[in-house]
Amino acid sequence: MSQFEYPRPQLVRKHWMSLNGKWKFMYDDERRCKMPDGATAWTHEINVPFAPETAKSGIGDNGFHRACWYEREFTILPSEGHTLLHFGAVDYRARVWVNQHLVAEHEGGHTPFWADISAALNGDGRQLVTVYVEDDPHDLAKPRGKQDWLLEPHSIWYPRTTGIWQSVWLEQVASTYIASLRWTPIFETYEIGCEIFATGDIEEDLFVEVKIWHGDALLADDHYKLVGLEANRKIALSDPGIDDSRNELLWSPERPTLLDAEVTLHHRGRVLDTVTSYTALRSVAINRDRFMLNGRAYSLRLVLDQGYWPESLMTAPSDEALRRDVELAKLMGFNGVRKHQKIEDPRYLYWADKLGLLVWEEMPSAYRFSPKAITRMIREWTEAIDRDYSHPCLIVWVAFNESWGVPNLTLTQAHRNAVEALYHLTRTLDATRPVIGNDGWEASATDILGIHDYDCDAEKLQARYAVSDEVRTLFDQRRPGGRILTLDGFPHRGQPIVLTEFGGIAFDKGNVDVKSKTWGYSRAQSEES
Repeated sequence: MSQFEYPRPQLVRKHWMSLNGKWKFMYDDERRCKMPDGATAWTHEINVPFAPETAKSGIGDNGFHRACWYEREFTILPSEGHTLLHFGAVDYRARVWVNQHLVAEHEGGHTPFWADISAALNGDGRQLVTVYVEDDPHDLAKPRGKQDWLLEPHSIWYPRTTGIWQSVWLEQVASTYIASLRWTPIFETYEIGCEIFATGDIEEDLFVEVKIWHGDALLADDHYKLVGLEANRKIALSDPGIDDSRNELLWSPERPTLLDAEVTLHHRGRVLDTVTSYTALRSVAINRDRFMLNGRAYSLRLVLDQGYWPESLMTAPSDEALRRDVELAKLMGFNGVRKHQKIEDPRYLYWADKLGLLVWEEMPSAYRFSPKAITRMIREWTEAIDRDYSHPCLIVWVAFNESWGVPNLTLTQAHRNAVEALYHLTRTLDATRPVIGNDGWEASATDILGIHDYDCDAEKLQARYAVSDEVRTLFDQRRPGGRILTLDGFPHRGQPIVLTEFGGIAFDKGNVDVKSKTWGYSRAQSEES
């Protein structure tokens, strides 16, 4: 990523410093090093935020490595307020030191964390940050998505991603500052819910000013008092009433209208912090067997997107590459993507918000069931929902895929409990979006019944899903993938049925040999087919 592209698009500050670029690096497969010191023998230079498995990192090592270290110097003077160090994502367990002072620990390979490093800074401005990462390549009880546990990628899995794979950056803030924002569009009443969370030394006499624009038109300029460092308000917008005029403000793939926002924190007439953000006015809902967008039935045309690049794996080679992915999906006629087994970079969600592309977000799976695996998943999923809640493009949460990590749903109550628990937890954390408990088959608690059917006969698929009478036989007779579609006690109750995976047909142009290494669930028999 360029240093000019702010990594957190919905909470932007004017002054910040990117720490992407060249870092010292070494593997520690035996996990012998316990603390950073000046005697460390650094063996590589790595280009952060690219993982060492990638060509873009400058290393390109796809072997098994259980642990690694990073280090780089930077220059920043201590300020009167606080200096914050941010990591977009580090896979899997990270410890961070600044000038040999431990400042942060985090577990979870797909979600952000940060540290207040003010107390660890040297007065002369020369600073040293060191990062230790553990990422056991054989651990099947951690959320890992499509990262392979074999040495060489096989079947539908991909090379591993170890360590830092999203941006690292610094920002300096006042002693009391805005820690997070949360936007909730309320379509029915033409309001925007705004939750503001501050943190710091000052708790009394704090006020925020919230401005919202549509282009150059100022729609709202509200002032609120913070109580307990928080404010939770609804911002009323002027409802024109007539659909044609209403559509000017509504967000959709066809008209992705964003509302710019600025939030300023005041204390007794003094500005402490200012951040820019954005939101949108839109609603998503389920009404009987239909998906609804902005109060109208809306047809979904989605593509499964796994978010991997040949040269950089889970990290996009550039911000422009993220934008191009969104543009290409729209150019191919899709109005959305199902982000599969990956919590995508916030910059991707920004481009989906800005250009108009619906997103289903799916939790990366663990592949072994245990209390430890479920605990890890709950923690990371909760962090992902918190990070991405305010993105208007995001319309569906998917907790599990194809019973991965809960393989005995038909037999084991604990596995069923896990799916139902994640469904209800997600609905509790976000009551504004539909939730799928387990996508593909063996559904229990779910707002949408997602089916995976890789039959390669197009006519059979068309007949199977074309009319309601034929679809009903799926629950009693036919079993796509050989699996029951709903678990006992959870019959289809009229939810929308979405064919969320199909196709997967391999086509190697100029080579239709059945022995070709090009992978697919089935293979095109000719260029014409």
